[in-house]
Amino acid sequence: VQLQAYGGGLVQAGGSLRLSCAASGSIFSTNVMAWYRQAPGKQREWVATITSGSITSHTPSVKGRFTISRDNAKNTVYLQMNSLKTEDTAIYYCRISGTSVWGQGTLVTVSS
Repeated sequence: VQLQAYGGGLVQAGGSLRLSCAASGSIFSTNVMAWYRQAPGKQREWVATITSGSITSHTPSVKGRFTISRDNAKNTVYLQMNSLKTEDTAIYYCRISGTSVWGQGTLVTVSS
């Protein structure tokens, strides 16, 4: 099982980015998927989760700005990030929830 995260980049505060995480080698549609992030000098934190039935949850600091979604036909989970703030700057990781399977991370930098 492998996860590949991509879509990060440099964006100005108030802008948007969409992260993608492509899965291979697993029955993707049955997995609960999650996004995490790790800001410089901080611990990794949970951002959002989506179940196999597309029930979602988001950490309070991103609720209303970020949206997790999935496309089982493409074996891909997304994180749409709007109204980005400088404090959203971090490396973003996808994960199969409850497992040790992580993507390699994609860097999001939000400038003021």
